[in-house]
Parts: sequence; structure tokens; C-alpha cells
Amino acid sequence: MICQKFCVALLHWEFIYVITAFNLAYPITPWKFKLSCMPSNTTYDFFFPPGISKNTSNLNGRYEAVVETKLNSSGTYLSNLSSRTTFHCCFWSEEDKNCSVYTDDIEGKAFVTTVNSLVFQQTGANWNIQCWMKEDLKLFICNIESLFKNPFKNYDLKVHLLYVLLDVLEESPLLPQKDSFQVVQCNCSVHECCECRVPVPTAKLNNTLLMYLKITSGGAVFHSPPMSAQPINVVKPDPPLGLRMEITDTGSLKISWSSPTLVPFQLQYQVQYSENSTKYIRKTDEIVSATSLLVDSVLPGSSYGAQVRCKRLDGLGIWSDWSALLTFTTQDVIYFPPKILTAVGSNISFHCIYKNEKKIVSSKKIVWWLNLAEKIPQSQYDVVDDHISKVTFPNLNATKPRGKFTYDAVYCCNEQECHHRYAELYVIDVNINISCETDGYLTKMTCRWSPNAIQSLAGSNLQLRYHRSSLYCSDVPSIHPVSEPKDCHLQRDGFYECIFQPIFLLSGYTMWIRINHTLGSLDSPPACVIPDSVVKPLPPSSVKAEITVKIGLLKISWEKPVFPENNLQFQIRYGLSGKQVQWKMFEVYDAKLKSASLPVPDLCAVYTVQVRCKRLDGLGYWSNWSTPAHTVVMDVKVPIRGPEFWRLISEDTTKKERNVTLLWKPLMKNDSLCSVRRYVVKHHTSHNGTWLEDVGNHTKLTFLWTEQAHSVMVLAINSIGASSANFNLTFSRAISKVNIVQSLSAYPLNSSCVILSWMLSPSDYNLMYFILEWKILNEDSEIKWLRIPSSVKKYYVHDDEKHQHDADLYVIVPIIISSSILLLGILSVSHQRMKKLFWEDVPNPKNCSWAQGLNFQKRTDIL
Repeated sequence: MICQKFCVALLHWEFIYVITAFNLAYPITPWKFKLSCMPSNTTYDFFFPPGISKNTSNLNGRYEAVVETKLNSSGTYLSNLSSRTTFHCCFWSEEDKNCSVYTDDIEGKAFVTTVNSLVFQQTGANWNIQCWMKEDLKLFICNIESLFKNPFKNYDLKVHLLYVLLDVLEESPLLPQKDSFQVVQCNCSVHECCECRVPVPTAKLNNTLLMYLKITSGGAVFHSPPMSAQPINVVKPDPPLGLRMEITDTGSLKISWSSPTLVPFQLQYQVQYSENSTKYIRKTDEIVSATSLLVDSVLPGSSYGAQVRCKRLDGLGIWSDWSALLTFTTQDVIYFPPKILTAVGSNISFHCIYKNEKKIVSSKKIVWWLNLAEKIPQSQYDVVDDHISKVTFPNLNATKPRGKFTYDAVYCCNEQECHHRYAELYVIDVNINISCETDGYLTKMTCRWSPNAIQSLAGSNLQLRYHRSSLYCSDVPSIHPVSEPKDCHLQRDGFYECIFQPIFLLSGYTMWIRINHTLGSLDSPPACVIPDSVVKPLPPSSVKAEITVKIGLLKISWEKPVFPENNLQFQIRYGLSGKQVQWKMFEVYDAKLKSASLPVPDLCAVYTVQVRCKRLDGLGYWSNWSTPAHTVVMDVKVPIRGPEFWRLISEDTTKKERNVTLLWKPLMKNDSLCSVRRYVVKHHTSHNGTWLEDVGNHTKLTFLWTEQAHSVMVLAINSIGASSANFNLTFSRAISKVNIVQSLSAYPLNSSCVILSWMLSPSDYNLMYFILEWKILNEDSEIKWLRIPSSVKKYYVHDDEKHQHDADLYVIVPIIISSSILLLGILSVSHQRMKKLFWEDVPNPKNCSWAQGLNFQKRTDIL
């Protein structure tokens, strides 16, 4: 009978627990709250929920819920109900100490438990509870700490949390069934502290989490009243990060930190800080929404401590734990700012508070020094207040590095006494030139700049930033507040290169270099670039070069690049081909021209030609030079003249025949323009008339001289025609001998050079030129000859083939008069011994005048 009554009571208890769950659920607060279970004989006045009867047979009456308690290991249920003690359990907190059960007119928070245990019958049971949602919004955590010091070591604390996430939020939701609750076993430590973790899906952060606790302690089992929470309303952030303190440029103490990274809402912060100085000790607590707090009136030689915590700014939320305590001690000399990074030409100021032993020095007694070597004039001082002195540096120049120091040290001193601490002044030249170039396809713009001006600033980071306007550039470029960074890559030549692609040809790109440093950032003067104005065209294509036939000019032709479509100017450079071309330049300003013809000194040389282009209005850059084009040597005109020639006459007395051998030198390119295919000798006599004899490429021809007069002419022929001007020589038996060479002098300069000079007798002859013949006698070589202008009276004979010092030199100086009279001088020289000149018979001596013999070993009458 007792067992039946007990089981019925348990069934009714479970039903009542669920029925009253929504109306009785304790809303979880952002602060700690308590679960207390006290025996009914205490001074607390508890009431049962309305509509619940004591009588188990009548649900409309009052009722006491009974919970089984096992007091021993036998596991038997209680047989004597009179020994049971009724406990009432409820939630309460320091902010809300109402722990009443529900009545018709009183809203309380309570539940009833019956416990048969002498351990709790006298003192009851109490637990501290705090629940929150972790910052990662994935786990809901409840922390339970027992306030009952269990004297029985064999009793273990076990806690289970039963919960259900309600999908609908209405005024009268459907009641959850008992089996819909999920159970989480909590982790309990030896200190009787337990942590319960409930996973919450992200999609249900705004739903209601309904739960209750089942606590086993001291052999008794306690069921808490239901409690509820919306997880999103009880988020507990992580403590703020990176707490730091520093003195600002204005002399205030700045306490700053970083917010936790995972919270999806704004936070508020509570800052606790303290100050311990020679004047006073103070503690302050402030709540701010920013991630920093300024503390005024910072004094030298003081100690400051700070902690910060955070919670949700709007709505409910739980304060995070406090960050670790940070302490900060100010020095005896305070500079603010302690370091300054600025640009050339700017004006900056330092402030200083100086503490000498335990007394702050008056600002009127403070003097300033630069690098402890240069006293700063008092005209640059300012007294801010009784203790703060200020010095100003106008129109600064760039800092000159001194060894490993890349800054100037600024000292604040007490008259003649200086503290070892100093402020640092960094002055950087930020005038960085940015040059940009748009490619010939108009698809990208490449910008380059050199960091050499600021390499001395260690720890700096350089970044190109830009702002693109819709159309063109403003008259005065300025740094736009909205800008974008651009990736730049260091090249081998020390320049950074940044590529803009795609580009807007007519947009204005305002760009500058930002120097980022821990001391701050500096910007170079901005420059604005329009891609269309910095185009480097593609080089002209299809470049050709040739020497024009018959006209004889260097003709260069090219094709204009497709882009840009602007009118272009062209620049031609040309020169003789070789390893080091000596270039000549020619400008073409007519955009319609596609060719140019230029005079060149040598029509038979190979010329190298290149062409480049640029916008005619002067904007942009010159293109690269085109691929080199080369001329091809070919005949451009008939030879200017035929070859110079001379004759050798040999006579056979037995046959009474005279043979004439004509000798000539191959025609040079400048005379042949530019090659010779063959030579033709033109003969003329009175009896046989005129005829031609083709010699081919030979340079010698022998013919029989049979008539009194025989004229010859040698013509050079190329692919275009025969030479237009030719030398003529007439052989005549009737011309008498003449004497015109008055004297001939010679002197050997070295083994391959002899200087000759001569004087002529007065005469009425019209001299055309001299012919000089020579031959090395000791060698089997042919006679060499040279034509000399008639105005020359002295000549150097060079023979590169002469290498022996004892060779004899045979020289003949025939003199041509009116192209038919020959004056011959014959000379023989030995470099090893004295040797008189000798006469040698020559054909038809009547046609020659002979020079007087000379000894070449003596210098005689050299003019």
C-alpha cells in the first residue's frame, strides 16, 4: 500500500513538473543565482503552486511532491514515511531574493522536494549557478558550485541537466513531453564544481531553452525548478585582447585593447584602472563603447594598473571575465610624443615633463638640446603650463644617419642637467617619383618607383595607393580619403613595379606612396596619371632600307602601329653596319609619311636602320626602336669612271715588234657603284678605227703596237652600264724627247717607306699628273705604279710587302705631259751599302726625260 501511494506520487510529480514548466520557469539572469532546497521547518515561508493539492487523490487540492532517497547500499525504498522531511527548492539571487511558491496573487519561483536524509534535514542544500552562451555561439554552459560542505566523503556529487529547445515561441505553446527532454551529464571536479555543456544549433539561438537540474549529493536526489533562457541573450564574450597603455602625443595615458573576434554584435567595455603617484592614489571604474580610454594628467614616476571586460552593448548579455591586470610605470622624464615620424619641410613639436628626484621641475627652467651637441634656441620654446614645456622644429630637413642611428635625439634638460632619456625625431624625404607607362596595346599601365629615398627607415613598409576618378585629372592632385592599395613587386634594378589591368584610358589615376611604420604613416606627394597620356606605342613595323637605283639615296619605309590612333611623329636612326654603329638621327613630323629618303656618303656600304614613334602632340613616350633593317650592296649607278691604268713597253729587236702591256688596279666600290662585272679596253688607230676588247675580270692586257699612234681606254662595266668617264693614253712614235725633271731627291724613312721629292725645269708643258713606278729588285715581284697629282712635289712611297732591309728599290718617275709625253727617272737603292743610281734603257727614250742619279743613303735636298 505504501509503495502504491509512493508511485502515484511520483507520477503526479512528473506531470505537475511539466504542466508548470512554462509558467514557473525561472528566467536565467546575466548574473549568478542560487538554487536553495530547505526543510519546511525553517523560517522560510514557502507556498505551493496554485491548483495543486496536498491530497494525492485530489489534484485540485494542495500537494507535496515526494522524491525517493536511498540512504544505504541496500537500495530499499523508505518504509516509514513519518521519517521523511519535506524540502522546498527555489531559485533566487541577490538582485531578487523572493523565493516564494506560486499562489493566486503572488508570482514566485519555487519547487518542492521530499528528502529523507539527516545530512540535509538541519541545514538544507544550496548551489551557486551561472549559465551563459559561449562567444563562439555553439555551446550553452551552466556552472554549478555546491555551497554545502559535504562531511561524508563517500557521497559523490553528480549533476545532470535535462533540456529541450522549443521550436515555437508563442504565448501558449504545446507542452513538451517528458521523453522530449535530452540529458547532459555534467563534469564535476573534486571541489564539487560542475560544468554542464549544451550544444545549440546556430539556427536556434533565438529559441527558448527549457531545462532543469537533477542533482545527487549526500545520497539525496534533488530536482530543480525549471529554468529558461534565450541563448542569444546570455552570450558571454571572451575577455578583450591586447590590453596596452601608452602616453599619447597630447600627454594623456591611453588604455587600449582589441575586441574579441567572434561576437556578432557590438560590445560595451568596463575599465578598471588605478593610479599610484607621489600626489595621490585613485581608483576609477568607467564603462565605454570604444576600445580605448584616455586618462588625463599623467605624471612622471607614477604607476598605473588597468583591467577591462566586455559584454553586449544592446539588450541582455553577460560580462566577460576580466582581462589580466596590466601595469604601466611612467619614467622620471616624459616626452609626448616620445617619437615622431614626419616628412621634409614639416613643422613638429615635442612636449616634456621633467621630474628631478621627487619634485617636478618648472617648465620655465627646461632647456632643449639636439643630439646633446646643439642647444635649441629659446625662441622655439613654449610654456604650456607650470610643468609642461614645448619645443617646435620648423621646416625640417631630412635626418642624416649617424652610424646605426637613423634619427635625431631631442633632449629635455633641467637647465644644465640632462636626463639620459630622449625623444626620437625621424625626418624622411617622401618625394618619390612615380612614372607610369601604358603599353602599345592599350590594355595595361605599368607604374614604377624607387624606394631609395627612404631605405634608411628600418621597419617601414611601403605601399602604393591610388584613387581612380571617372574622367581625367584635377588641376591640383590631392590624396583622396577613399583609396585602394596596389600590389607592387621589387625588380632587379631596385625599382618597384605595379601593373594596372584592365585600365580606363581617360580616367585619372591619382597615386601616391604610403610609408607605414609603427610611428605612423607618411604619404608622398600625389601624382595623377591618365593612361591615354602615357602611352608607349608599339614600334613601327615592316621597316625596310635600300639604296635607290640611279638616284642614289638611302630610302627607309615603315608601317605605322595600329595603336594608338593619334597622329604620330617618327624618328629614324641610321649608320654604317658594324659592332658599334655611329648613329645619325632624322626626324619625321608629318604623320602621313611612311618613308623618307636620305643622302649618304657611301652608296656601296651596308647601312643599319631603325625607326621609332611617339605621339605628335608630345604626350607619352617614344616607342622602342624597331627591328633593325639592313641595306644590301648592289649597283645603283654606272661606274663613275674607268680604272686608272699604266703601260709597260717591251721591244723585240729581232722581230722589230713592240708589245704594250696595260696594267690597272681593280676599281673601288665608291667608283664602281658598286661592283664591276668586267673590264673592256677600247682601242683606236688611224688605220683600224675603233674596236673593243673584253678582258673580263682581269687587270692586265698585252697588245701589239704596230702603228704610229695608238690610243687606249679602259672601261669598267657593272649591271647598269659602262663607266661614263675614263682615262685615255696615246702611244706615239713621232713625239720627241723632252727634259723637264731638274732634280730628284730620296731618303728612306724605314724599311717600308721612302720619301721622294723632285724639281721640274721651267717649261710650257701642261702637266696632267705624275706616274711613279717601283719594284723590289731582289724579289720576283711585278712593277708597282701610282698616279700622283701634278701639283705634288714630294711623295711618300709605302710598300707594305717590303720586309727585307737589303732589298733594292727600283723607281721610275715618268711624267705625263698632255697625256702623251713621258719623262722617266730611274733610281736604284740599297739599304745595306752605298750604290749609285744607274741608267737603264727604256723603250723609246726620246719620249722621256731622265732624272739625275742619287745616293739614297744621303739626305739631299729634301723639301
